[in-house]
Amino acid sequence: MTIWEMVAVAAAGLAAGSINAVVGSGTLVTFPVLLAVGLPPVTATITNSLGLVPGNLTGAIGYRRELRGQRRLLLRLFPASVLGALTGAFLLLHLPAAAFETIVPVLVGLAVVLVAVQPLLQRALARRRAQDGGTDPEQLRVGPGRMTALAAGAYATGTYGGYFAASQGVLQIGIFGLLLPESLHRLNAIKNVLTLGVNAVAALAYVVVATDRIDWTAAALVAGGSLVGGHVGSTVGRRLPAPALRTAIVLLGLVAIAVLLSR
Repeated sequence: MTIWEMVAVAAAGLAAGSINAVVGSGTLVTFPVLLAVGLPPVTATITNSLGLVPGNLTGAIGYRRELRGQRRLLLRLFPASVLGALTGAFLLLHLPAAAFETIVPVLVGLAVVLVAVQPLLQRALARRRAQDGGTDPEQLRVGPGRMTALAAGAYATGTYGGYFAASQGVLQIGIFGLLLPESLHRLNAIKNVLTLGVNAVAALAYVVVATDRIDWTAAALVAGGSLVGGHVGSTVGRRLPAPALRTAIVLLGLVAIAVLLSR
């Protein structure tokens, strides 16, 4: 990579770390940049997952206040997310590269749609919470049926995240928000912890069995940027105008689709 390409990758990591902490679509920033500097799609995905882990960590730490009272729930959902991450990593490493190149534009398109309609989803969740009359987060109890649905959602989104991470967080907030009468900030805190687990486990699997498919220079650049970005996103990112951020993510997603289809 040239110096300017390295700067672009690090900047993408910074932006992705910030966006992941707030929205959960940072891969739509890093993925097209990694493709643009010449990485093949599967290599770009593996490298991206590894590089975003530090940002996931700082983002989760930044939301530690919103995690109060959710320890029991997270202990139940985390294993399902980890199992999903291993499933997704297995699929990525064993499905033909051609299959990945066919599937990923569809996944990116789905992620773009999810990000675009997120305001509608948030309003629907707000109406649901209003109808339920709200629930004190410290007193929240989840029955067996709802817990089963939450675990299934954690496994499904973990599988998606282990295979391709774009908008994993949006999917998590959408699913968990329909099942838990929590504020969006507390849902985002759950999302950050589970995403950290998914990306860390998937990255570890890639390091163990697919070291030759990692671009370590790009991974280090993304990691450095995302480490700072996760902190920025969890502290300052909430003040950013949501419509502007959402528009940028959608546009970058469309760029990723165009790059993939032109290869």
